[in-house]
Amino acid sequence: MERVIFFIRENIRLLLGLAVVIFIIILIATYTVSNNNNGTYVAINDSKFQVEVAETDTEKQIGLSNTQSLPENEGMLFLFDKPGFYSFWMKEMKFPIDIIFINGNKVTTIVTNAMPPSKNDGNLPLFQPTEESDKVLEVNAGIAKKYNITEGSIIDINNL
Repeated sequence: MERVIFFIRENIRLLLGLAVVIFIIILIATYTVSNNNNGTYVAINDSKFQVEVAETDTEKQIGLSNTQSLPENEGMLFLFDKPGFYSFWMKEMKFPIDIIFINGNKVTTIVTNAMPPSKNDGNLPLFQPTEESDKVLEVNAGIAKKYNITEGSIIDINNL
């Protein structure tokens, strides 16, 4: 009988130890995944911008129009299936932005300090690239100048 009790106690210790090891592994895996999944970001020169990605037509039409302001290191990235001359407007925008047109991994056109409309009278200016683009990055006005983002700058998109 003592052998049976000893066997049960040893197995309980083994199971508890195994449970603790599994719990620690789960914690480490969760921590690693949460720290490596920081969302999508765009790196240009030595600058990194956390971005919200607009992929659907609805997301592209709304863009940043429902946004009151934007932190300096954030933006919105618009993705298109193929390169083209995509037009952008400032409908219902509340703050000025820089519009950075990208083809592949290279900046092709930059519209700086695109101002929100003073009134919504339907006569909104359209902003277009001088070359085809397949991506567009919108950031706060002045960011392109501040971080020396120019035509020809190479970008790197991570976690897309």
